[in-house]
Amino acid sequence: MEFISSFREAILNLLSAKLRSFLAILGVLVGTGSVVALISSSQLATAHALSQFKSLGTNLLSLYIRDDSFGKKSDQTKKFVLSDVPALQAVSTEIKLVAPYTINFQPMFFNAVNLEAQQIIGATDTFAVIAKTVIDQGRLVSMLDKRSFYCVIGSKVAKKIKSAGANPLYNQILVGKNLFTIVGILKPWPENLFISADINSSIIVPIETSYLLGKDTKIENILIRLTENPNISTVSAAITKTMLTMLPAKKIVFNSPKQLIDLIAKQRQTYTMLLIAIGSISLVVGGIGVMNIMLVSVVERRREIGIRMAIGACQSDILRMFLIESVMLTIFGGALGVFFGILTSYVLAMFSHWEFYFYGMPIILGFGVSVLVGMLSGFYPAWRASQLDPIETLRS
Repeated sequence: MEFISSFREAILNLLSAKLRSFLAILGVLVGTGSVVALISSSQLATAHALSQFKSLGTNLLSLYIRDDSFGKKSDQTKKFVLSDVPALQAVSTEIKLVAPYTINFQPMFFNAVNLEAQQIIGATDTFAVIAKTVIDQGRLVSMLDKRSFYCVIGSKVAKKIKSAGANPLYNQILVGKNLFTIVGILKPWPENLFISADINSSIIVPIETSYLLGKDTKIENILIRLTENPNISTVSAAITKTMLTMLPAKKIVFNSPKQLIDLIAKQRQTYTMLLIAIGSISLVVGGIGVMNIMLVSVVERRREIGIRMAIGACQSDILRMFLIESVMLTIFGGALGVFFGILTSYVLAMFSHWEFYFYGMPIILGFGVSVLVGMLSGFYPAWRASQLDPIETLRS
């Protein structure tokens, strides 16, 4: 009962000095909100990045063929061609599918409407399997469409054509100086940093047709699907050896979702600790604000403290009274900080098109540290108050 009455009295004391209490709560609110928002947003961003890589599976390799000819013209060095695919696939029994693709950039128009898309992906049949593109209407382009001016359009390109009041399927679009017939429309494709192409804003054409769009067209990107639980290091070494034999003037750059996921997981721990440190600075500042305000409160309430001690209150009672008040300030500030921190991370997730999750760690950490800061920052003013001489305080 004694503690309940102490809490009730602490609340009444805080309400009697509303502005002072508000300023103390505001400092803790900002500190706690910073911790919760920073850590939650970091975890949401990490989860979004991991989901992108995991969506295609972790048994993938992405190859980028970079020119490393040191001064020689690129057209004088050997290029990777479709006839090299069987040799690449035979490198290891762990290789299931190989999908080379080209990327071109040309303006696209539909009945004089600028489609605001310029990326043309020249792909083989296996590209759709590895990239997991799904047809909404029509069909995919295939190896049977060699050198035909057929294309499959991404969801954003289709949306632009539909906004012009037309059904995209089997209509024609002007790509550069060539007319392409739309034979398929893709469903929205989840963006993936692993593939160096924005499929939603692109059109996909047969890879042989892509060579007709420009003399500089060449295969610089290859997707490889491996068996389950592959030895990526061994496969990468074998591929590098074979590719450098075929293309001695090129440099092969590898990317693997599994390696990237492992790297992100390691970096997340480092970033989390860094963000905790940054947010803690705000909490410490808020704690200093609570200490200052409680010290002012002790000076203003010297007469009250003297009266309490004169009628029987002991030093521990005064210590507890001021300590409870400082903890109450940080509890209110911490609770509001958690709310606004979660709200901030939710708004960020909404605008960034991330999936929102509740994470317990930043909430517990932010609120727990704010209460701890309240106890530490309130102890010195409470101790100062308990050490006052009642005779001197009443005389002053």
